[in-house]
Amino acid sequence: MKKSDTTKIVLFKNKQVRKTLYNNEWYFSVIDIIEVLTDSNKPRDYWYAMKTRVKLEDGIELSTICRQLKLLAPDGKMRETDCANTEDVFRIVQYLRDHMDDFELIFNMLGEKATTEIHRTENSKGVPKLKADAKAGGNIAGGARKKLEKRLGRSIVTKKNFLKNTEGLKKITN
Repeated sequence: MKKSDTTKIVLFKNKQVRKTLYNNEWYFSVIDIIEVLTDSNKPRDYWYAMKTRVKLEDGIELSTICRQLKLLAPDGKMRETDCANTEDVFRIVQYLRDHMDDFELIFNMLGEKATTEIHRTENSKGVPKLKADAKAGGNIAGGARKKLEKRLGRSIVTKKNFLKNTEGLKKITN
């Protein structure tokens, strides 16, 4: 099997998510997923802070559910990066959602639901159309968020939005 058959890039919300085949299972770059889901301009820092926060608050080491695998870096070299399989990506994403406040969850869900309904209504087929639908759904949620922020006179997305009380939340376990 050629390297090009086992290492791929997928697009999500117009952004690249690197993935690689490891032990006959796809593993995805955690940093790329965080960039897509959070729109962070420093996804590496976000991942580091998230791992630190979860360890301090819940005593869970998020990097234990990841594997260091070599993926093509922006400089064209193969570099080790935290990767997770599909199941573990969903576990990490649930920690992302656990640390969102109500507005962040609402606008995230609005974008997802708008995209899904556009797909269904327009019977979308093929990557270019699906990509356009995802962009449209994201624009709908982003526009609604901006309108609310303008009305409130402040940003609704801040560093303070993660949950402080996690007693009732399920903890990630291996």
